[in-house]
Amino acid sequence: MKSVDDDKAEEIVQIDLRGRSDVADFMVICSGRSSRQVASISEKLADRLKQDMRISVRMEGKETGDWVLIDAGDVIVHVFRPEVRDFYQLEKMWLPTGTTRSAQV
Repeated sequence: MKSVDDDKAEEIVQIDLRGRSDVADFMVICSGRSSRQVASISEKLADRLKQDMRISVRMEGKETGDWVLIDAGDVIVHVFRPEVRDFYQLEKMWLPTGTTRSAQV
């Protein structure tokens, strides 16, 4: 999460998926203010994971910059433009009942 915070991502949420999903152990959701920032945050994160942790990631959506999905194995990262994030509301599906987005930052 430090990488996306360093790149000025907004409303960063980390969701523990252990025991709730076979896909990943954690999900990180954050926003960039523009398509360019979303693509930049995603690219820098993928580069840091590869160089610092030797993790090869798969990335989808960087071309449009509305919603980029980064699959780093045990961690899935979603980087959204704010209006796209509000439309899909992934936090609503995955956060424990009664938890709000701001409580997770």
